[in-house]
Amino acid sequence: QVQLVESGGGLVQAGGSLRLSCAASGRTGVTYAMAWFRQAPGKEREFVAAISWRTAITNYADSAKGRFTISRDNAKNTVYLEMNSLKPEDTAVYYCAAQPCSGDGCVFSYEYPYWGQGTQVTVSS
Repeated sequence: QVQLVESGGGLVQAGGSLRLSCAASGRTGVTYAMAWFRQAPGKEREFVAAISWRTAITNYADSAKGRFTISRDNAKNTVYLEMNSLKPEDTAVYYCAAQPCSGDGCVFSYEYPYWGQGTQVTVSS
């Protein structure tokens, strides 16, 4: 079992930036692929970005490419999502997720058993 706690959400104007963080704790000795998802009001949860454990290979949704950057610090058990050029349509609750996996191909799997509680990101126009 792993616990995930997100932080860094908030209110920002369109064109602005935010950096989300997700701290993982709990089960040791297991490597995880990490990802960010988001859910806007009235919409289904959607994939944003993922990063592998071993070589930090990344995978992005089309909506995130060129604007968002996912990164991780394995020593701190933390994953980040740097969001630039934010748009009102980026408004959503952003969730951190973890998937036990040591390979790089996991970033292309969207099955994540562990989830954080979410952090609200609101982008005003």
